[in-house]
Amino acid sequence: MHQRILMRAKKGPFDVYSAEESHEANWIGENNGNLVFSHAAHKLLQTATAEITPTEFKVNPRDADMINERYDVYVVPLANAFRRSYAHRIELMTRLVERLKIPVVVLGVGVQTDVNGDREYLRPIDDVVTRFVKAVLDRSHSIGVRGEITEGYLRTLGFSAVDVIGCPSMFLHGDSLRVEKRKAALAPEDRIALTVSPYVKSMAKIIARHHERYPNLRYLPQDLKTLGTLLYGDAPEDRGRSSAIPIHTSHPLFTEDKVRMFVDPWTWMDYLSRFDFAFGTRIHGTITALVAGTPGYLFAHDSRTLELARYFDIPHRVMKEVPADVDAAQLYGEADYTALVEGHKARYETMLAFLARHDLGNAFADGDSAARFDARVRATTFPPAVRPAAATPPDVLLERIQWLHDRNTQLREDAETLREQRLRSRVKRAVGGPVRRMLNR
Repeated sequence: MHQRILMRAKKGPFDVYSAEESHEANWIGENNGNLVFSHAAHKLLQTATAEITPTEFKVNPRDADMINERYDVYVVPLANAFRRSYAHRIELMTRLVERLKIPVVVLGVGVQTDVNGDREYLRPIDDVVTRFVKAVLDRSHSIGVRGEITEGYLRTLGFSAVDVIGCPSMFLHGDSLRVEKRKAALAPEDRIALTVSPYVKSMAKIIARHHERYPNLRYLPQDLKTLGTLLYGDAPEDRGRSSAIPIHTSHPLFTEDKVRMFVDPWTWMDYLSRFDFAFGTRIHGTITALVAGTPGYLFAHDSRTLELARYFDIPHRVMKEVPADVDAAQLYGEADYTALVEGHKARYETMLAFLARHDLGNAFADGDSAARFDARVRATTFPPAVRPAAATPPDVLLERIQWLHDRNTQLREDAETLREQRLRSRVKRAVGGPVRRMLNR
């Protein structure tokens, strides 16, 4: 089994950064859903002897020799990477993979197109994806994909070594998954979590309706920009603006302190475990609720969300078929988690078989490795939820201001050091050797 594992992940599961640090350095990788599947993959592979190093999303083909020397395998958990806007990053990753001599294992990649799997929309990235998949398969038995839409797409490109394995996030607890409705029906006073992809504008009326009907509704954003809005208020270009989608501080969900965001999956799951229901357009927002034991319901708005919902039997509707007057109580009543729960062990076995074929270990079959991982999570203090700045306690705001002051001081010092280094470099280029030796005395 491979022991020295380099894993594509923004950070490790026990790397703790404050909300301010997470925003500045983008430790959530644009979307905190990325941490859900990368941390789950980390736990899955964390046997007693495995050493797992996160890449911090750094991809540099010139690092190939170092990677070949230091690691046994390059594990690449991916989300919707086969999409137009990500093609340049796939190209860069391909250049790295082509220089590697160690195995490369892709742990669940997805294609992004519409819910019908529009093949023509993907034509512009065919060559990019083909080159990447070929490079991976030259170093791997097969490539793991999230669902049948991605599998079908890769087969049209001529690849047959394609395994549908879903997403590692659903296997955070191994073969165990328990999702039960705690009550027969939802009532207006019940706690409901809402996820929204800001670009899905058809959610506007649904948000307004549920804000009015459910006083204990909470919106859980996932994107980096909204994290900044929560911490510091609207960006300069957004000040004074309003929207029916909760992306500005003027939205009622912000002004009424009904927004919470997390920079680690563990606190996010703990928070969701106390809710009665979660719904919306975010696939990992839904999965996070489910692995926390809370009933979740997905509005699938593209191929990446739909194929995962189908594979795992997550209760869902296609977004374009969701009426503006839909009610969470109706969704809760129709949601059936039988297939999700009863089919979980079989899907887990599929994932384990994939790992075994690629010489990767399984923490759940390695004594108490999974239990020790969970114990370490419990022993680690992670930052609390981020809430709107206007509702944040004064002492927390003061700490934030102090952090900004200290960071500004450090940046000024770094800038001055860089300026001095550049000045010395210019002097060295401008004068001859004898003069430089005199100046250096």
